[in-house]
Amino acid sequence: MILPDIADFAKALPPNRSVAGLDLGTMTIGVAISDLRRGVATPAQVIRREKFTLDAARLLEVLTARDVAGIILGLPLNMDGSEGPRAQSTRAFARNLEKLTALPIAFWDERLSTVAAERALIEADTSRKRRREVIDQVAAGYILQGALDRMGHITAAAARDAETRDGTARDAATRDGTA
Repeated sequence: MILPDIADFAKALPPNRSVAGLDLGTMTIGVAISDLRRGVATPAQVIRREKFTLDAARLLEVLTARDVAGIILGLPLNMDGSEGPRAQSTRAFARNLEKLTALPIAFWDERLSTVAAERALIEADTSRKRRREVIDQVAAGYILQGALDRMGHITAAAARDAETRDGTARDAATRDGTA
């Protein structure tokens, strides 16, 4: 199921299972996997694209082997926030993938993720050849980490709100003499 809001995606996930981040390109699919607590994204691998059925089969094989609970797809928005042909292609990929898996799918703005990945690899003194081999999985890691950070903030805010509500109810009960 495709969930348009990252908060809904986070609610749909079972506890203590990893999430996959995907950087969908025309030639490759970069894959990153989170830890079980969904705090850290780790670049995992690159899948060479052939055609959708083969790509999806290989991807689902990887996700099943890693016991992934959900998928974050990088959405390549234009710099002005509009959606161009690449974003439409990514949404079509998600719609087709949705027919093959019950895993929740969400989108995350991937603007500049490849640029950030490239800079990180250059700073790490990675050779051009090696950068070409791993850039997509590193970009997938950046995409996934952004989504994980946002989900972490949502979870923390919900916990603070619940704590505030509990404290307010406790204070009211103390004032009323019912505590």
